[in-house]
Amino acid sequence: MDLATLIGLLGAFAFVVMAMLMGGTMDMFIDVTSILIVFGGTFFVVMMNYNLGQFLGAIKIAIKAFMFKIDTVEDLIGKSVEMADAARKGGFLALEEAEISNPFMQKGVDMLVDGHDADVVRATMENDIRLTAERHDSGAEIFKQIGDVGPAMGMIGTLVGLVAMLSNMDDPKSIGPAMAVALLTTLYGAMLANMFALPICGKLKLRAMEERLNRQLILDAILGIQDGQNPRVIEGILRNYVPESKRVSTTDDGE
Repeated sequence: MDLATLIGLLGAFAFVVMAMLMGGTMDMFIDVTSILIVFGGTFFVVMMNYNLGQFLGAIKIAIKAFMFKIDTVEDLIGKSVEMADAARKGGFLALEEAEISNPFMQKGVDMLVDGHDADVVRATMENDIRLTAERHDSGAEIFKQIGDVGPAMGMIGTLVGLVAMLSNMDDPKSIGPAMAVALLTTLYGAMLANMFALPICGKLKLRAMEERLNRQLILDAILGIQDGQNPRVIEGILRNYVPESKRVSTTDDGE
């Protein structure tokens, strides 16, 4: 569970709701017409830009903003050095018995065991990295578009409310509801974009960057193992993925 995402989302809505309650009752800020215009309109407009599978798949991708498990760089480096040492002593076949939890690393090890050339290993794994990044970018882009379209639909709702209000100026009872639609659609559009869609987009981009970094590290480790490099050399190369202030060699820890 990503506490930053959860706390940020709940905290933002909590403070807005608190401000609403301080100004009156929640009934003042609920309007079905405004909800239909902003939320319904936004989702269907964004859906037009994608096929149904891509749009619905964004919901699954969005879960990564809240529930996301990723190997730490330190764990990947430690496992890579362990595999490099095993391959150096017993050859690539010794890696068949290695317990590997990371699917991308397992894929690379399988290619080593099967005897693929370095160019094939590099091309296959780099293609995997690229395609995964594209899928993640597509999911983030959907939420970015929701963030862009939401306020626009809010403006459309505002115009609808103003037209309704101006068309019925002779009926004082209709002015209030029409004005509510005009103002609340703007509010809903701003909240949808700035308190949900755009933050989710930003978090998904962060997750994609973290996963891409990990996969690039794994690729360097696999190629180093295939090249027969010394485990210490491989570790030194992989340490470049760790912030300089946190670079502590595992071999130094063991001495």
